[in-house]
Amino acid sequence: MTHREVLEALSGILLGMFVSILATSVVSTSLPRIITDLGGSQSAFTWVVTATLLTTTVSTPIWGKLADLVDRKLLIQLALAVSVISSALAGLAHSTELLIGMRALQGIGAGGLTALGTVLIADIISPRERGRYMGLMGAVMAVGMVGGPLLGGVITDAAGWRWNFFVGLPFAVAAIIVLQRTLHLPAVVRRRVRIDWAGAVLLSASIATLLLWITFAGSSFAWMSWQTAVMVGGSALGVVAVVAVESRAAEPMIPLHLFRNRTVVLTVIASVAVGIALFGTQVFLSQYMQLARGKTPTESGLLTIPMVVGTFLASTLSGRAISRSGRYKKIMVVGAVLLTAGLGLMGTIDEGTSFTLVGLYMLVVGAGVGMLMQNLVLATQNTLPITDMGAGTATVAFFRTLGGAIGVSALGAVLSNRVSHLMVDGLTGIGVPPSALGSGGSTSLPDLATLPGPVRQVVEHAFGVGVAELFLIGAPIALLALVAVLALREVPLGRASGLEQRLAAEAEAARGEQAGTTPAS
Repeated sequence: MTHREVLEALSGILLGMFVSILATSVVSTSLPRIITDLGGSQSAFTWVVTATLLTTTVSTPIWGKLADLVDRKLLIQLALAVSVISSALAGLAHSTELLIGMRALQGIGAGGLTALGTVLIADIISPRERGRYMGLMGAVMAVGMVGGPLLGGVITDAAGWRWNFFVGLPFAVAAIIVLQRTLHLPAVVRRRVRIDWAGAVLLSASIATLLLWITFAGSSFAWMSWQTAVMVGGSALGVVAVVAVESRAAEPMIPLHLFRNRTVVLTVIASVAVGIALFGTQVFLSQYMQLARGKTPTESGLLTIPMVVGTFLASTLSGRAISRSGRYKKIMVVGAVLLTAGLGLMGTIDEGTSFTLVGLYMLVVGAGVGMLMQNLVLATQNTLPITDMGAGTATVAFFRTLGGAIGVSALGAVLSNRVSHLMVDGLTGIGVPPSALGSGGSTSLPDLATLPGPVRQVVEHAFGVGVAELFLIGAPIALLALVAVLALREVPLGRASGLEQRLAAEAEAARGEQAGTTPAS
């Protein structure tokens, strides 16, 4: 493909990825207000995010496997439709339960966009040349991650939070039209499609059980209790069953032979660590900005710009450097170091920390993410045969979102417990009962504007300290990603795109068949 043809096809793919990023980021700054308006608790706040991550996690390998079997162009358009319809329904929710359900459905569409966008980029751009276009990918991520919270904050302050869920509709329609006109892929060789539904169901049940245990242990029941034994034991048995089913499935959702590839194993470990450290801490930044610092949703979005600027610059510059040199390991090592250091620095903040310092720390975290996340996928794709490109790419994304789901659920439980204790202790210290926070006491997200001065200070201190401790937990987990990256063997980047590899494989197979049917002279 010429440079112009690549850009035309890439425009539709990136627009689809933008819709996925926007659908998640546009509500990030308004979530505290949404949960407050719907009368939800800290647990509900966590599950609005966790539900999306859970279904994204489970559906990503399914979409990835389908990408190896059927028309990828049709699949990404279907994922766009699911994402937007579910988002619109979420905007009509009048309870946290319905909102969580619609966000779960939205995660299915996001899983498709996450898996298929990266696979389609691998189709049209070779690993060595992919760095040339990393700047465009970084720009889309930056616009989605910066523009989403800003747009969501402005909409929430001006028209109400429900409109956040409708804003992605025109972008999705545009993405479908652009993809239809610009993305031209060879016809898929039709064969019988066998979806590993048993593996999908078992995996979903195992992950959901584990996340439910993490969320409710210590609050609804004791950590050491029969409920813990049942839920942890059931989740462990489910994982064993998944491995057994996947080893026998004709078209396994997660092909186990991928884990004989050293690069896949190490990038999976690093992706889990990045998911836990990044998603598990970044999600709660809006609570820090609004409940510890008293900022509006719009101001909250503006204050997170340094993290996105760091991601954009690091992604752009590192991509170009990789394209020029063909080497990626050193850049990934630097990224893992920056991510670990940035999370450690974020662990030192409280409700009185200078916003200049907070912005600098977020810039470091963003730079680490920009050097690490996309390059983990690049390293994996570079070692995969074309027949496993969809499943292998989706597997890395699967474990990254799995780490994020576990991180959000676990750290949300930690934050809920820590903030509750800090607020009770603080209110007791000034002689005020916990009921002063409202009908939900210390378990509901408070509205700072309605609180008297001394009570507000207690709440701000609780969230300032509580959120900072989450970053301290994330730092050693990010260190695991550094260890995994150091253990990677750097493989020279290939110069053939996925389409070129597929066509070459089909031509080779055709020659083999022709040779086998030609009679001997």
